[in-house]
This record gives sequence, C-alpha cells and structure tokens, in this order.
Amino acid sequence: MTEASTAPKAADIQPAAGKLGIMIPGMGAVATTLIAGVEAIRRGLAKPIGSMTQMGTIRLGKRSDDNQPLIRDFAPIAALDDLVFTGWDIFGGNLYEAARTANVLDRDQLEEIRPFLESIEPMPAVFDQHYVKRLTGTRIKTGKNKCDLANQIRNDIAEFKTRTDRQVMLWCGSTEIFLEQTAVHQTLAAFEKGLVDDDPGISPSMLYAWACLKEGIPFANGAPNLTVDIPALRELSKLTGAPICGKDFKTGQTFIKTVLAPAFKTRYLGLSGWYSTNILGNRDGEVLDDPESFKTKEESKLGVLEYILQPDKHPDLYKDIFHKVRINYYPPRGDNKEGWDNIDIFGWLGYPMQLKVDFLCRDSILAAPLALDLCLYMDLAARTPSLSHLGVQEWLSFYFKAPDTAPGNIPEHDLFIQSMKLKNTLRHIMGEDLVTHLETPND
Repeated sequence: MTEASTAPKAADIQPAAGKLGIMIPGMGAVATTLIAGVEAIRRGLAKPIGSMTQMGTIRLGKRSDDNQPLIRDFAPIAALDDLVFTGWDIFGGNLYEAARTANVLDRDQLEEIRPFLESIEPMPAVFDQHYVKRLTGTRIKTGKNKCDLANQIRNDIAEFKTRTDRQVMLWCGSTEIFLEQTAVHQTLAAFEKGLVDDDPGISPSMLYAWACLKEGIPFANGAPNLTVDIPALRELSKLTGAPICGKDFKTGQTFIKTVLAPAFKTRYLGLSGWYSTNILGNRDGEVLDDPESFKTKEESKLGVLEYILQPDKHPDLYKDIFHKVRINYYPPRGDNKEGWDNIDIFGWLGYPMQLKVDFLCRDSILAAPLALDLCLYMDLAARTPSLSHLGVQEWLSFYFKAPDTAPGNIPEHDLFIQSMKLKNTLRHIMGEDLVTHLETPND
C-alpha cells in the first residue's frame, strides 16, 4: 500500500450521531460549573468563553488562503445540544444544591436553569477516606471488595448506556493521596487480581477508570492522582479502544508557567528561582491541606519547569533552579483562587532581574471549558480509527499539568507547542495538510 492510501481520511471517522453521555465522578465545583455553563450556553444565556472546541478556529492551507473555520465546524465534534450528564458524588442533593454549595456561579444565573440542575441527582459514589483524608462522605457505595465496588460502577454505566449513544468519563473528584506504582499496577492481570484482594495500591479513581475502560469508554483525569498512568490501565485502554490522556487540569498558576517558561527559554534568559504560592478556599483547597494529598499535587506542579527548560541541555541557564510550590487553604477566598509567583531570572553578563505575577483567578471558571473540550475531543478520538487504539492521546497535552505519553516519550509542556500538536492532529485525522510554517514568501 502507498503512504497516501493508508493516511487517515475524514470519512473514516464515525459521525457524532445521537446523545453523548458525560459521566463525572465528583460533582462538586468544577462539575456543576461545567454542567450549568453548558445549559446556559444551550439556552443562549451565555457564551462558551475559554473553550477551544466552541470558539477556536483552525487554519487550513496557506496563510494567503485565509481559510480558518471554527474547529466545531471543521471536525465532527458532538454538539452541545446532544450532551447528557450524570455522575457520582459522596454528598447528597441534586446539582442545583451542589452548585449553591460550591458558590461559583451567581445565584440569579443558577435560578434561570434551576429546573435543569434539579433534574440531575448524583449516584452514590465509591469512596475511601484513606485516600482523601479531609472529606467524610454521606452517600457511599458498599461492597465486599474493590472488585465488587468496581462492578457496581459498571452497572451504573450500563444503565446510562441505555439512555445515551456514546459516553465519556471525566474524573472531577478530589485529589487522592500520593501513590507510587507497585506490582499491582504493572499488568492488567495483576490489577484485576488486586481488585479481588483489596490491594491498597488501587484507589477509588482507579476503580472508576477500570470500570470505564472495561466498558470501552474514554477516561480523562482532571486531578493529579495516579490513575490511568499505570501500565495495567494503559494495557486495558489499548485492548478496548478506549482513549486515555494526561491528568490535572492546567488552569491557573501552571498555565502561566507554561506561557512564561517557554519565553525565557526562547530568549535564552537564565532562571535562578521560581517561588509559587496559592490560596484558595474551596473543597479542593481543604483536601490539599492534607500533606499526603498535597504531595500528589506538588508532583504534578513541579515537573513543568524541568521538562520545558531542559537543564541538562542548558546548564549555564537552568542547572540550579530553586523551584518551590505552596498551596494554602484559606476559606474566605472560596473558589476565587490567588496564585502568586516570584520569578528570579538573569540576563546578559549574568545581571539579575525579577518578575512578579499575581493571578486572581476563578478556579472552576478556568477548569470548566477545559473539561468540556476534553469530553468532546475524547469522544472524537474514540470515533477515529487512527486514534482510538493508541491508548494515550498525547495530542491533548494542552489541557494538563501532567501530560501523559507513550512509554519512552518525553511529555511536552510548552503551551504553544501543545496547541500546534493538537491542531495538527485535527488536520491529520481530517486528511488536511499539516501546518509546518515552512511556506515560501508567496504563501
């Protein structure tokens, strides 16, 4: 076969027909902000600001062609009108009550869509306080072992499948304690035996991921937990053709790092120190007040600079960086997070300079459009033959603090390279030429 005959064609992608079901473990601030926002947009009450799939464009052909359609008009992405939501939560009440508790959106705005939110009531969740010390659940599944609990999740998924045509799962639950890979994570057989044996290395998020992938459904992780980034679940993902991707939504402070660090590297400016601290008062902040959960988040945040700046290749500029990350729980701030960075750089002849960044952001407002895009792109990947059995979808690194890769690959953290990789993947699967920026002056 020739290379052209084996290249992906847009016609190979299954159409986005019918209802797309979005299943969310952890229906707190991010989930309710996402769902309420989608409904407000569907009713024409708001715009999908921050969402690449809804507002982004993609260049096709030469610059001189001026052909830049909306991404949602270019690729067969599910329409917002076709989205159906369900999920699990450890606290009782419907989504209107959950959104009121999260206190992210204005109450007047919530009142406009109150009946819709009241119609969604989360199912009892799988939860173990060993993995999230600071929370105490009130609506929790019980079972004889982790295998039993995981199969209860599969039963919930099976029921949702009767009401929807395709599904994706998005973990929006709290950050679990730091776990390192052990023997139970190395093969699918070992993992499934561990489910029966109640292995402590298998956390609740892994139960959801296993159940999801067993059902052939894509899984995305909005938290920094060790979940699908283990060989066992990568194996399952490839086996069932259910895509997986990175972890931990890239929202506030790390988003800024992946913008500024590439700028320093591009200009060959040195970096001697980067101190980052956050204050936030939502449930995420409360959970991260526990040192074991913070360790999981810290690992996710600290890796960004090393991967971008490559100190081994640029020792004169980056070999001795002092990088510190702190998160402080401060209840009065609620979901309105503040990320403060002090950055010490140096330039020509080693003369020092400083940048100070104070990002007064809204955590869930930044996360919700990322969550939407991930759901839509993961569904697209599942319908695309050239992507579905790859396992890890590296082209979605744009959305994560901790991008995942195929074994042996180095993750890409530079936001702008990530954006190019994502859009070139869309061009590739749609049978369009990639943009390489090698055009002649007349292009």
